[in-house]
Amino acid sequence: MKVIALNSSARDEGTSKTRLMLEALVKGMVEAGAEVETIHLRDKKVKHCVGCFTCWTKTPGICVMKDDMTNEIFPKWLEADVAVYATPLYHYTVNATMKAFIERTLPVIEPFMYRESDLTHHPLRHQPPKAVFISVAGFPESAVFDHLKSYANRLFGKSLLAEIYRPAAEGMVQPEFREQMNDILDATVQAGRELVESMKISEPTMERITQPLDADFDSQAKMANAFWKTCIKEGVTPREFTEKGMIPRPDSIDTFLMIMSSGFNPKSAAEISAVLQFNFSGEIQGSCYLAIENGRVEAREGASQKPDLIVETPFETWMDIITGKADGQQMFMQQKYKTIGDITLLLRMKDLFGKQD
Repeated sequence: MKVIALNSSARDEGTSKTRLMLEALVKGMVEAGAEVETIHLRDKKVKHCVGCFTCWTKTPGICVMKDDMTNEIFPKWLEADVAVYATPLYHYTVNATMKAFIERTLPVIEPFMYRESDLTHHPLRHQPPKAVFISVAGFPESAVFDHLKSYANRLFGKSLLAEIYRPAAEGMVQPEFREQMNDILDATVQAGRELVESMKISEPTMERITQPLDADFDSQAKMANAFWKTCIKEGVTPREFTEKGMIPRPDSIDTFLMIMSSGFNPKSAAEISAVLQFNFSGEIQGSCYLAIENGRVEAREGASQKPDLIVETPFETWMDIITGKADGQQMFMQQKYKTIGDITLLLRMKDLFGKQD
């Protein structure tokens, strides 16, 4: 089986969830014996269709534009048995890059009209490859793909072998969902194998690919909102946020606990049994604690009955420290906050709640 995999994501490796899912699918296809060529459309020159219909009249089957689409990609697309269309969800459909590619496949059909099942069609000039659609979205509901599903099915009809739609793709790559992400990617590899072997994806495999993340909407929304507020306040893009090693700035005790929990490092805490309590003052007041036991952390609002370390601090001061705006040791020496109890726990904070690989 010859497969052409078309990736229309504008992002590069490491940031593109579309590419992450596509590479998993391609891996499975190759393992099952398919010959796969992946083309990243962002690296190619594919002009927009101008609707001149030269490919229907003066040069039947050949586009008038001499770019990478005409010279390279379209011939490869025609030779393929299966084409995988991988696109991020932009405004509930394919992005402009993928749309431009699809529109430039117009030479594959002839201008004449016929009717079938009460729908008007153009006859095929050449037999196009069978289709597989992959898309990812940030929103957690699968319903965000409804318009794309309708478009893909109208466009490809019976030639559409499978559709892989992964919601909550941005959340999926967060450290707290690592096990689920690995299962989703493993299932996508399996989907690639199944497509080559049987030209379809089994229901159990699809259920694994589309499994919801183990997080309620309120938690996901608060974390996402804290992230975007930080990007806006600091004037950085999401990519710059990641490259600078930034973390979202908590704006409440609730989001503070969520962010601390998400950054918890089980390996560093494997032999620790302790309770860290924070008593916040200033604009945001209240207490909360982090209970560490057996490589796990439990985050709670309120005061603990037996804390091993208490940190008494203005809320904004501590948020400056955990986001790298202020030096914790210097703030301590200047008596901007104080501690009661096991000071060694304070010294281990970066290891216990630092960024994980």
